[in-house]
Amino acid sequence: MINTPTSRMTRPSESSQDFAKLLLRLLLAVLLLFHGVSKIQNGPGALLEIVTNAGLPAAFAYLAYVGEVAAPLLLIIGLLTRVAAAIIAINMLFAFALVHSAQLFTLAKSGGWALELQGFYLGTALVIMLLGAGRYSLGGISGRWN
Repeated sequence: MINTPTSRMTRPSESSQDFAKLLLRLLLAVLLLFHGVSKIQNGPGALLEIVTNAGLPAAFAYLAYVGEVAAPLLLIIGLLTRVAAAIIAINMLFAFALVHSAQLFTLAKSGGWALELQGFYLGTALVIMLLGAGRYSLGGISGRWN
């Protein structure tokens, strides 16, 4: 391939791809971490009720802390990134099933999907699972789970 100004513009460099992966990880992690910190401050009471009403063991309520605190922190530092993203995706599937199932096919008053934030979290986690962390990460680009 001839290296012309046009080909350089249409093909992102590795460093810009790695920077984009970092931004994507930080975007998901920071936004989700706010939910986790809120759960730490307010305790698991509401989650315990939701989980036990669904017939699941109460211990499942505490897994939200893994999905909304531990996994986002792993994304921020870029360690076990694919695993952390998978945990977030699973966490969001549980949120859809246990908390938001009635809203699954509804629109918000603004006209958007009622679950667009949750959908964003799930979709972004899936993309990070596929892309990995990139070089701007503690685990680096060569780790199997990163």
